Amino acid sequence: MEEYQGGSPFDQNNSQYRPLAGETVEAESMTQTAAPAPKKVSRLRWLLIGIFVGTMTSLIVVIAMLVFHPGIQLTLTNALISKSKGTVLNREAQDKVDLIEDTIEQYYLEDVDEETLRDGLYDGLVKATGDKYADYYNEKDLQDVTEKNSGIFYGIGAYVTIDADTEYPKLSGIMEGTPAEAAGLKAEDIVVKVNGQDVGGMELTDAVALIKGPQGTKVTLTILRAGEKDYREIEVTRDKVESPTVTYEKLEDGIAYIRIMQFDTVTTNQFAEKLQQARDDGMKGLILDLRSNPGGMVESVVEIARMMLPKGLIVYTEDKYGNKKEYKCDGENELEVPMTVLINENSASASEILAGAIKDYGIGTLVGKTTYGKGIVQKVFRLTDGTALKLTISHYYSPKGNDIHEVGIKPDQEVELDAEKYVKDGVDTQLDEAIKILKEKIK
Repeated sequence: MEEYQGGSPFDQNNSQYRPLAGETVEAESMTQTAAPAPKKVSRLRWLLIGIFVGTMTSLIVVIAMLVFHPGIQLTLTNALISKSKGTVLNREAQDKVDLIEDTIEQYYLEDVDEETLRDGLYDGLVKATGDKYADYYNEKDLQDVTEKNSGIFYGIGAYVTIDADTEYPKLSGIMEGTPAEAAGLKAEDIVVKVNGQDVGGMELTDAVALIKGPQGTKVTLTILRAGEKDYREIEVTRDKVESPTVTYEKLEDGIAYIRIMQFDTVTTNQFAEKLQQARDDGMKGLILDLRSNPGGMVESVVEIARMMLPKGLIVYTEDKYGNKKEYKCDGENELEVPMTVLINENSASASEILAGAIKDYGIGTLVGKTTYGKGIVQKVFRLTDGTALKLTISHYYSPKGNDIHEVGIKPDQEVELDAEKYVKDGVDTQLDEAIKILKEKIK
């Protein structure tokens, strides 16, 4: 999966954009004002001359860029193609961008660097498609997204949130076998300082960025632990941490419970390990929990489907040109025991691919609530300057050809989660129903 500079917009010779006559510095609006039209013959002559000079200048500039900047050949080529179609960045739009940029530079109270403005320009172009899943990623954004999708990051191995009472970061959970656990950090620890810097009132993303860091480096957390008056300073050596996206629990009567939280790169191997552990424990039936799974990578869910489904289609996609791509299963690892699948209104995207295939083949009973209904696929297009954009490129369809976008997948057995019972007594009404159904199948 995957600039042009003009003169000052306030120059009175600029025929495309200039302030309204008599406009003050405080005015917020600007308008397009056409220059007085010259004589007809003169205008035609200068138009032809302008076209010739402009074309030759553009060719010289582009050739120079291609020769001296081979790393952006693809970007320039694509830009030329777009220009030949007369699309978004025509001369009129470029003049307006110049005007806006100069206005910001001259009148905006704060300083904004050019790179930030350019990122905003690119992001706005992508967002203007109306695709709510579309994004523009600068180099840092792309690095963060790539790390997130891989399920591997470098840090201490703790879940962090903001404590509502103190407005300081709080460790909401500690991952097993991580530097945080080895250093003695505990869930509910309040983080007061990171390397001596007070983090009170800081945005969660900024606090987490201070805690994370390169493998082998050290970070010192000043923490406040419940029941203790004094602060503790705990030094942690950062390391490679793999997000736990799959959990397993052995239930009664040979029932295995496996939950998939999301589909990252690491999820495939984690699921394979948990499924084998379930088999080693004498699994007679499987409960697969996909509730509140937001989705993830198509490749990951397809590989997991190949560990359970019979021979045939898993899913297929179709783009706006009618091009289809099929993902198939050879059936060599078809699940040998009965299965129930837990779904809810927050099960989306890749989790719907898996639930939809299981339902179409009739190899499992879906229990819970109708899923979210995201039946479209996004792709990240990496650009040669280290940035990228993400766009929706196709619809996906279940093996039987069902398009679930904005519809969702209905469960075979609809069951509400009694939130009050769950919070008060830990009773999971949906899970209880899945166990009940599975026990009947095992008999």
